[in-house]
Amino acid sequence: MKPSDYIYKEKIAVSYEYPVYFTHSIFKRDNHLLASVIDRKKEKRRHRVIVYLDKGLVDARPCIVDEVNRYFAARSGMVELVRQPIVIPGGEQAKNGWTGVKKVMQVIGDSHMCRQSFVIAVGGGSILDMVGFAASLVHRGLRMIRIPSTVLAQNDAGIGVKNGMNERQQKNFIGAFAPPFAVINDFELLRTLKMEDWTGGISEAFKVAIIKDSGFFTFLCRNARKLKARNMKAMEELVTRCAVLHLDHIRRSGDPFEMGSARPLDFGHWAGHRLEMMSANRLGHGQAVAVGVALDSCYAMLAGLISKTELKKVLDAMTYSGLKIWNHMLEKRGKNGRLAVLDGLAQFREHLGGRLCVTLPDSIGRKCEVNSMDKTKILKSIDMLKQYFLKIKK
Repeated sequence: MKPSDYIYKEKIAVSYEYPVYFTHSIFKRDNHLLASVIDRKKEKRRHRVIVYLDKGLVDARPCIVDEVNRYFAARSGMVELVRQPIVIPGGEQAKNGWTGVKKVMQVIGDSHMCRQSFVIAVGGGSILDMVGFAASLVHRGLRMIRIPSTVLAQNDAGIGVKNGMNERQQKNFIGAFAPPFAVINDFELLRTLKMEDWTGGISEAFKVAIIKDSGFFTFLCRNARKLKARNMKAMEELVTRCAVLHLDHIRRSGDPFEMGSARPLDFGHWAGHRLEMMSANRLGHGQAVAVGVALDSCYAMLAGLISKTELKKVLDAMTYSGLKIWNHMLEKRGKNGRLAVLDGLAQFREHLGGRLCVTLPDSIGRKCEVNSMDKTKILKSIDMLKQYFLKIKK
């Protein structure tokens, strides 16, 4: 064998473990959960911590800055809060471009944080993505603790193994797979949400229920009006069940880092992501996904995968829960006369790895993957959604 032909093959298996906790009032002085999470490896050291807070959360709960300071001051023997909690603007704009990422990296560097230091982000999914991405780059990854503060972040965006940033007017065009050190869902943070942020995350619950769990879908149908009325008991169950379904998929799918083409948890997202970008982020992720899930459910009915009765249950329950399942941008056309939303299919295909693979419901609680979408059926699906919207509007 020639030296140039010599190949040494290595196969590496890496195990990841991160706990996801559910609690109330995480920064209350007598709640020891966060401290125990930071010290769960029992390393007998004084841990260094930086805390980032979503400005939207701080505006709604001004006391949270003092709560964070008091919490760590009471535990100064085991934890060093290296600087005052840093408040940064949230929302989708936090993920646009590199400005926020560079600022976070600079703070980490100026604070001389090491790989065993902790970065804690408290906020919506965009803040968790941006801060998490920055933390994953410095020293090839610091310990990241996520404390999601919105429904969508607690039941989906904040509990997975990846983060994403928007670039080239594409959703999550760049990013990294970086499992967190831990995730802590604090239900009390949901009480002060704006209505759009309360309902936005409900779309992700419908998404996963429709393709994975008919029992959960039944729960959503029965509790839709309670969810719209901001019933905390119903919302806590929604968040918990939805989060567990997402986590079980990550653990059992055999492809947690998405090396293949199938993305079941992106049901409804090809259109949802495109609508977000078309709206210049005026349409939130959760609301955009609601439209995408409704659209693909209509498509599934036209394709003979679900019945008219099942489709009506989906559209009615989503509407009763406060989700808006129609958006006029579905009808927007480009200069070439083509529906602009259809560009989402090409962008989705690139994001998947070159081969289109769209998840659709195959009866409620089951799924299938298709490798092409019929344009005529998409147009009919858009019209079906519009007619449903006009009917309930009367």
